[in-house]
Amino acid sequence: MPLLSVPKEVAVGTAMLGVAFATGRRYPSLVFGTPSGMIRKNSPLRQYILDHSLREHPILKKLRLLTADHPWGRMMVSCEQAQLMANLVKLIKAKKVIEIGVFTGYNALNMALVLPDNGRVIACDINEDYAKIGRPLWKEAGVEHKIDLRIKPAIQTLDELLANGEAETFDFAFIDADKENYNEYYEKCLRLIKKGGLIAIDNVFWNGKVLKPRKNDSAAQSIHRLNEKLLRDTRVNISMLPVGDGVTLAFKL
Repeated sequence: MPLLSVPKEVAVGTAMLGVAFATGRRYPSLVFGTPSGMIRKNSPLRQYILDHSLREHPILKKLRLLTADHPWGRMMVSCEQAQLMANLVKLIKAKKVIEIGVFTGYNALNMALVLPDNGRVIACDINEDYAKIGRPLWKEAGVEHKIDLRIKPAIQTLDELLANGEAETFDFAFIDADKENYNEYYEKCLRLIKKGGLIAIDNVFWNGKVLKPRKNDSAAQSIHRLNEKLLRDTRVNISMLPVGDGVTLAFKL
């Protein structure tokens, strides 16, 4: 395809990445930490992506709009990323799912909608006020019985699951909570997930701050250390995707 027929953002981004690979130069001006990876949030191309791929349940849309009005609405996972998570859950025929970091429950609802009737999402958070926004919509969607909300530190919930003999019984885990504990969340989820199961780790770009983590930025430092660890972790196969603020998929071997 002639270069001029490619959207400008794609052409420029591709050219810059090509130069980066060829010369070793880095281009921090590329925007990684937006709901569209390297595509800017308000880009017409991102709108095109949403217009031509997003299949959002009406109640999901209602919850997304409610969350957008919240002062911390930006913490919600992007809708196209949540759809990818739900598609992965469906693809692997998951029945038991862990979510660490629920916020208003948009992603939990998305996954619950594709789980079988006897499926469960163990939803971990420490703030029940946020979840109260989404809970009535879980009920309206007919999936409230699939979402087991645990309001306590996620590490405590994960330890309880392990103590109850639930190691290697879960199919999928989604990690999107306090970044300083990412490594612990990952290690405990790896014990809880079956072989062939999947762990999705959100915010692995941390708005580009992982490129040069500052000494006083414990979140960026923690994510960067986990990213480096995952690259060499022989217990999993991985793919790091430029979706949302970056998401790594770790498939347990």
